[in-house]
Amino acid sequence: MTNNLAPRTSFKPSIVDRLSIRVVVDSSYDLFALKYEHPHVDVSHITFIPGRQMTTLACEWGLSLHLCSERNGETAQHILDFGWTPEIINRNFDLLGIDPTRIDGLILSHAHRDHFGGLAGFVDHYRHRMPDQVPFYVGGEETFREKWLGKKENPFSWGALDGTWLTAQNVTPVCCNQPHDIKQAFTSGYIDRNSFETVTGGSMVVEAEEPYNHFTQAELGGRLVTDLHPDEHATCYIVQGKGLVVITSCGHVGLINTTRAAMAVSGVSKLHAVIGGFHLGPAPLDYIEHTIDELQSLDPDVVLPMHCSGSNFIAAMERRMPDKLITTNVGSLFTFRS
Repeated sequence: MTNNLAPRTSFKPSIVDRLSIRVVVDSSYDLFALKYEHPHVDVSHITFIPGRQMTTLACEWGLSLHLCSERNGETAQHILDFGWTPEIINRNFDLLGIDPTRIDGLILSHAHRDHFGGLAGFVDHYRHRMPDQVPFYVGGEETFREKWLGKKENPFSWGALDGTWLTAQNVTPVCCNQPHDIKQAFTSGYIDRNSFETVTGGSMVVEAEEPYNHFTQAELGGRLVTDLHPDEHATCYIVQGKGLVVITSCGHVGLINTTRAAMAVSGVSKLHAVIGGFHLGPAPLDYIEHTIDELQSLDPDVVLPMHCSGSNFIAAMERRMPDKLITTNVGSLFTFRS
């Protein structure tokens, strides 16, 4: 397992000419999604797939994105997160015609099953068509700790990633607890908690005396504590002449915290877009309003909520920042250009 421990002061991210984000897995698909024009992003929705009219894209609670960027004529492609089950990501990946031979790397935003559940089945299905060596970017070694749900007195396991199995498939974990270049993109590294936001998510981990401990079934008598998501990191791009694009995936540590972290490590103050799950579905209304207050001060050109962002957040955005808001759809393609 590779650890990225480079100091933040030495980090210099890439700049791209174009960034396309394809929604491979999310929880909704509207065949009749309207054509939409926006001054800062090209939006293309999927209706019937040529040659595949007798089938359709599928949805589940989870998220997976195909990221394709271009710089000076060279492209880079990554898969960010893998949904809950392999059946959905594999089905949609095939229907959308994404070429696994072109994948430069895999990224996991954080170790919740709705983001890593499809990974093993995806790798098993497509590994023979991928490049010989595939890096797998994670936020830290805590990504491989078992997560627990339910009440502390009667918890149930939400599973854990098997890093040893991935390594055996030549899918090499790279722990990015510091900012890290991932070919035309970068990860935020550990996200500081310095805004009004609270860490949300509901999962638990076994308390460890030392960081990055791994626990066996026999050791599970240890005390369960709230998961503070130290392994969560954002995937980010800088689009030439436009600014910073921040993909939060789930945003358990806060949309504002995440965005500010990306701005700090990149040195880019112009926020072009925030994209992904913002984990505001269960948030109180006043918390959502406070988030939008802070978001307005950051002044993004585009706000593209997905997954766990929640209908209350979208409704508040429609009221307060309608010119910034774009809603999503499984299969949709969003392209940002210089």
